[in-house]
Amino acid sequence: MTIALRYAARSDVGLVRANNQDSAYAGPHLLVVADGMGGHAGGDVASSLAVATLAPLDDEAHGPDDALEQLDRALHAAQDELLARANQDPALAGLGTTVTALLRAGSKLAMAHIGDSRAYLLRDGEMTQVTTDHTFVQYLVNTGKITAEEAEHHPQRSVVMRVLGDFDMEIVPDLSVREARAGDRWLLCSDGLSGVVSADTLGDSLRDFRDVDECADRLVQLALRAGGPDNITVIVADVVNLDALPDGAAPGTTSAIVGSAATSRHRPSAAADGPAARAASLTQTVPAQSDETTAAEDDALDDDARRHRRRRRVAMVATVLVLLVAVAAVGVSAYRWTQTQYYVGVADGDVAIYRGIPQTLGPLALSEVVERSDLTAEDLPGYVRTRLEQTIPATSLADAQARVTRLTEDSTSADPTPTPTTTPTTPPAAVVPAPAVTA
Repeated sequence: MTIALRYAARSDVGLVRANNQDSAYAGPHLLVVADGMGGHAGGDVASSLAVATLAPLDDEAHGPDDALEQLDRALHAAQDELLARANQDPALAGLGTTVTALLRAGSKLAMAHIGDSRAYLLRDGEMTQVTTDHTFVQYLVNTGKITAEEAEHHPQRSVVMRVLGDFDMEIVPDLSVREARAGDRWLLCSDGLSGVVSADTLGDSLRDFRDVDECADRLVQLALRAGGPDNITVIVADVVNLDALPDGAAPGTTSAIVGSAATSRHRPSAAADGPAARAASLTQTVPAQSDETTAAEDDALDDDARRHRRRRRVAMVATVLVLLVAVAAVGVSAYRWTQTQYYVGVADGDVAIYRGIPQTLGPLALSEVVERSDLTAEDLPGYVRTRLEQTIPATSLADAQARVTRLTEDSTSADPTPTPTTTPTTPPAAVVPAPAVTA
């Protein structure tokens, strides 16, 4: 059986944002969605650059064994380029982007994911979310502090903890290899869709609209009807069996680029007429007040009115200062929290227990070694070494010590096993706060 992809990609600026900072690429072998962040200039640059770095992978030269490695290498190359761009242009400071990508290699799909864009799989009529959001709210769900239902309406649900971009930390994407089964339907999307349309509604659309183009259009319109508060980017892709396709039903053979990476990036929203679209058009037609107009009005005001306006401006400045102090307090609390965490990793070749989280904040390391074991990483099987390099989270120091003990016992009792050729599919549990950015 010969596997291929039939796909459609769409991107819409939405009803609130001034420009589209999402980008997407869909080709015969590669599907990518990137949601940029970092202001008017930074977000579109970040997502476009990520797509441009990954796009050359869209060919048949990849086998299942090296597809993951190629994806991981491309993500790190994109990260390096984003850092270089930010260093060259201060206006791009803080830019970043999520990435969710599928690379077909024969009958397998290699997946790379970082951020809060999502991948869903519809198989045998049942839809599941394949990716895990790298957000602060998802961490709260993982640790049992809130429920998944509470997360849908949490005020910090857009705070992303892992992205590509201008952040001084090692990127850790989730990497996995999955079966490409004929009849499967994949949905890759930015949170402009998943953040406003329920999973049940997404599943119904994937089931009801069999044509990928109609399905993609439907999903975009659903997000726009929900208010379109963010850019909306969607890829719908069907896995098909080439040997069983009827005449005239060939899979996609040309690539599609949408969003800020496309030449049509300034296209207006495709919102159909509705309450949200009409409200957005009304707010967009109100002319911005110029500085000259404001000055003229000031001259026409009497003394009491001027004093009232000055008091309002002082109050606004005071409010901003209070917010800045609050943000700083949250940062201190977050750092203190990181020092109550533990994980098992590698220190100078030895298996060691760390207190903190495996990330840095500028020059500040957020973890330190508290115990070293007599076990070296070379004594362990290859897949265990890989897991240690990604770090093994623990709930406490005692839990970390117990994990090291089990590793020691396994290294002396287990028969040698060959190193798997793919990265484990389970992403590291308990992603913890790094410098947070808002998509």
